[in-house]
Amino acid sequence: MQYFSYLIIPLLLTVMGVIFVIDKNSFSDFINGAKNGLNVAVGLLPTLILLMVGIGMFTSSGAVSIICRALSPMLSFLGVPEEILPLLVLRPISGSGSLAMAKELFDKFSPDSFAGLAASVIMGSSDTLVYVISVYFSSVNVKKTRHAFLCAFLTMIFCIFISCAVCRIFFA
Repeated sequence: MQYFSYLIIPLLLTVMGVIFVIDKNSFSDFINGAKNGLNVAVGLLPTLILLMVGIGMFTSSGAVSIICRALSPMLSFLGVPEEILPLLVLRPISGSGSLAMAKELFDKFSPDSFAGLAASVIMGSSDTLVYVISVYFSSVNVKKTRHAFLCAFLTMIFCIFISCAVCRIFFA
């Protein structure tokens, strides 16, 4: 298996080269696809820059700790561990921020603790919905998003409670 992993990229490049030599249209199709992909990437840049600046401002302002203090009594009553609240606040907004928060949680507590297990399930069962919605809608030029964010946010909340319940049932 180790030798196969060393050979897969050269093998892929060789196969693609042979296809390009045999079928002249496939090379021009490849070039056109690369041009279109580059145009989409350039079109997404303003959205990504705005999103990154907004996330940086949100995390630097201390809003995460204020929101966590406000939500702590209600969520702990509902069975969500208090330790994962910063992760829950950051997860819908920033994938890299929530990943760093999960690592910090694993360092402070154990990955085998209830908070670590719940954080792992939440990280695997949810996505960065602000990023996904903004990039998807800007890439296909959707102007009227209607209820997409609300539905995605409610799904995220559902994932949080189900993740904690599953961890409580199977790992507690």
